[in-house]
Amino acid sequence: MAERREWLVTNGIGGFASGTVAGSLTRRYHGLLVAALKPPLGRTLLVSKLEETVEYQGQILQLSTNHWHGGAVAPTGFLYLERFRLEGTTPVWTFAVADAQLDKRIWMEPGENTIYVQYAFKRGSLPIRLHLRAFINHRNYHWTTLGNLPEFSSTPIIHGFQILPTGGPPFILSASKGSVEAVSTWYRNYDLPLERERGLPDREHHLHMGTWIIELKPGEEVTWMGSTKSEDRLPQSSSIERRQNHEQALLTTFSPTKRSASQRPSWIQQLMLAADQFISSRPLSSGDTGHTIIAGYQWFGDWGRDTMISLPGLTLTTKRYDIARSILSTFAQYANEGMLPNRFPDAGEDPEYNTVDATLWYVEAVRQYLEAARDRAFLKTIFPVLLDMLSWYRKGTRFGIGMDPSDHLLHAGQAGVQLTWMDAKVGDWVVTPRMGKPIEINALWYQSWLTVGAFAKSLKIPHQEFLDLADSIKTSFQRFWHNPLNRCYDVLDGPHGHDPAPRPNQLFAVSLPNSPLTSIQQQAVVDYCAQHLYTSYGLRSLGQEDPQYVGQYGGDIRQRDGAYHQGTVWGWLLGPFVLAHHRVYGNPDMALSYLKPVAHHLNDYGVGTLGEIFDGQPPFVPKGCIAQAWTVAEVLRAWHLIQASAKKKAPKKQPGRE
Repeated sequence: MAERREWLVTNGIGGFASGTVAGSLTRRYHGLLVAALKPPLGRTLLVSKLEETVEYQGQILQLSTNHWHGGAVAPTGFLYLERFRLEGTTPVWTFAVADAQLDKRIWMEPGENTIYVQYAFKRGSLPIRLHLRAFINHRNYHWTTLGNLPEFSSTPIIHGFQILPTGGPPFILSASKGSVEAVSTWYRNYDLPLERERGLPDREHHLHMGTWIIELKPGEEVTWMGSTKSEDRLPQSSSIERRQNHEQALLTTFSPTKRSASQRPSWIQQLMLAADQFISSRPLSSGDTGHTIIAGYQWFGDWGRDTMISLPGLTLTTKRYDIARSILSTFAQYANEGMLPNRFPDAGEDPEYNTVDATLWYVEAVRQYLEAARDRAFLKTIFPVLLDMLSWYRKGTRFGIGMDPSDHLLHAGQAGVQLTWMDAKVGDWVVTPRMGKPIEINALWYQSWLTVGAFAKSLKIPHQEFLDLADSIKTSFQRFWHNPLNRCYDVLDGPHGHDPAPRPNQLFAVSLPNSPLTSIQQQAVVDYCAQHLYTSYGLRSLGQEDPQYVGQYGGDIRQRDGAYHQGTVWGWLLGPFVLAHHRVYGNPDMALSYLKPVAHHLNDYGVGTLGEIFDGQPPFVPKGCIAQAWTVAEVLRAWHLIQASAKKKAPKKQPGRE
């Protein structure tokens, strides 16, 4: 169980640290310092891990855990793990050795590629001697180090070293006290069982670069640090206070009074802290610094679609309006021919624009931001950008994206290109091409013109044309209704006609603020999704009755991507499902009951956060990223909107009555 659960800490510029609760490395993405050398990307593994040995009462015990290629597990330090918990987002391990108790904490400095590991000797009848062995590397976080081993040199600093990788920037390793011994020994063939499950290289080498020996008396502590800050400096124990103050400020913004805090369950408070882990700065070509959203840890960067879907839940429900505006302004600078980037490649190449929905989700994110922040100055600035985007879509842009003049619906698609959120692709194989007129794209298309029409009216400029176009889209949207099946087609006018695949995308025609479906149709959509697609942790991407359904996500990349949107459960779809359910049935308690299993999931897989996907069949084993932005965001947003709606409808107390 300790190996299935993983922890995560982040630094707000794209860097992170992550591993298993047991202390073992089971993925290539596990490491103590994965630095964002070109924030928010350029992520590079610098510090692999610390291995701890304690001497106490004449015993020498190893607290670390390793898998070795060939099957051995040694040492087995997890056996001394008494407790694991989170303090905010800071993971805390409590080890017990006889009557000694040792706490270990890991956190990152906000805005820096700096990791701290603190050991606090909480209890004991004798002093303890702690040996810390630091293992380093220098590689792209997507790779593994096997054949060509990187070369390093080092120079001493106070209680540590400055490490000089060949062809890379220097970084330092140091402790707040103790002696240190330089070492240079490669440990070979660490086993990576989760990579083997994914059909990828499953072993790696790491370099033991130094050992720290520290004497601690009961009540004393030591802090170890790894950092890309090149100047000599000692680790600062006050850094944990800065981290704690940062997180307390987030919670205070979210719940400014004790009463408002008490009205929110603890798991929602935890999600609010988890939301902060995805927000990152992004330098702009102007020299200024904007903001973006990391789509998921441990391996995603910032994606346009994911950012716009996630923005409302991560920033607006948490009342971080300045961050929301910064993200919207940042992405507006990358608009091109009406389109926003799908993703920014890790190596810094030009952004990729293969997405039809990022632009439409951008319009919806702007609408939600303006509704929350009442920022009229931003509306005046952004309105021309929105109108230009939709005008490009109306007349036609890349990848066959454009409005069909015969029915005013939006079509998209080009052979070999994946454009919707169901975007799995292996080589030239687009698993779910969805060429034609996808349903959620047209639900967003309808909402976008209503939004722009409302903005134009607010700015006192001609707007009737936009509203008339929205009406035409709504009329044609009835083409999506499949009367015999009593639900919607997933795609219209595809290469092979209409696609009736039983997918959750039809939910967006109910969950968005303005639905183009009748009330009877809305209920039928919600009922179908509840009965056939809903699971405790999300919605299946394809109904089990479909012959293309795949109930388990696993295997090599072709098998995994072949299942990714063919039955795999997606956590982020809980948000639109719960909002659609509330819209149809108007029962906030019933709608929110669908979110309750999520509270338990916070203690599993990515501890303190929500993961990406789950198997489509019981027991719905979590897979994919341990922390996914839009899962956290959509659960937060749905909970917030339904609570706010219920509060508005609650009867007011009569004066003088309890």
